[in-house]
Amino acid sequence: MRPLRGCRGRGVVVGTVTLCLAAGWALQTPGGVSLVVPQPNINATVAQNILLSVEYFCRGVATIEWKHVSSWGTTKIVEWKSGNYVNISTVYKDRVTTFENGSIQLLNVGMRDAGYYFITVTEEYGTNTYGTIIVNVYEIIYEDLHFVAVLFAFLAAVSAILICFMWLCNKSLHLFQKKTTHKLTASTTEEIELETIEC
Repeated sequence: MRPLRGCRGRGVVVGTVTLCLAAGWALQTPGGVSLVVPQPNINATVAQNILLSVEYFCRGVATIEWKHVSSWGTTKIVEWKSGNYVNISTVYKDRVTTFENGSIQLLNVGMRDAGYYFITVTEEYGTNTYGTIIVNVYEIIYEDLHFVAVLFAFLAAVSAILICFMWLCNKSLHLFQKKTTHKLTASTTEEIELETIEC
């Protein structure tokens, strides 16, 4: 069998092209951005403060933007450049704190704050990446407090009934003692009269 001519030459060309592309990719201008979302699901109760925690890595200057999407619509929360301006929407003006790593804190959440929170990190060279955090907001359940209130009312009623029962027992005892004392007084009087008659 004869070896095919030109196969070795083609292999060298393909290898050289691949090597050049890999070197070009490794030596390209600064760029690239990555994003880590450690907690993609957050459960909160009304009036609680929550931290939408992320961590981004970028070689250049990055622009961070947060949006909230829910059944009430889409709202831009905040946008800022690392080390520069911060633009917070008027709806969230006194309720948002931004952090250098891209995280934000929402203060005093309500039912309308439930939904999807989208973060977009855009690098100055145009590369961008996205992340999502789902926030569930629950109302404080008063069933436990309701149970305690019902139990307290029940115990108060039982206490009132016991107090009334003790009062009735005390009254009955006093009446019984009065009758007994009256009978004793009457029998003592009769004995005194009998003794007087006998004398």
